[in-house]
Amino acid sequence: MTSNTQKPDENRSKRKKEMENEASENPLLSSLDKTDLAASEGSQSLYKPEPLEKVLNEMNKEVMNLLSKYAHILRQRAAMDASYVQELDGILKEARTIENHLKQKRESLKQRFTVIANTLQS
Repeated sequence: MTSNTQKPDENRSKRKKEMENEASENPLLSSLDKTDLAASEGSQSLYKPEPLEKVLNEMNKEVMNLLSKYAHILRQRAAMDASYVQELDGILKEARTIENHLKQKRESLKQRFTVIANTLQS
């Protein structure tokens, strides 16, 4: 496995030497090749594991923050739904109480009308 990591380094060294030889032969190309070489070396430094871990940690924090906000909203809605259920239960209980009261009133009126009808027939 170490031999695989050494081969790219050897290839890079060979490429540098080739570019230096070409640069010494043609001065106009030398400045262009040096900038290309510097750019390729610079691009490798962009992929260090530390910044990637930092970005991943920041993204993880942001995702956790969003999930926390989402969970908070869900808890609020669940509490609101629970309060609505309690309120509806109270309304239903009150409606049943009123219904029972009206049934009693109806029975009371039936009895009165029966008494009135009996007195009128006598």
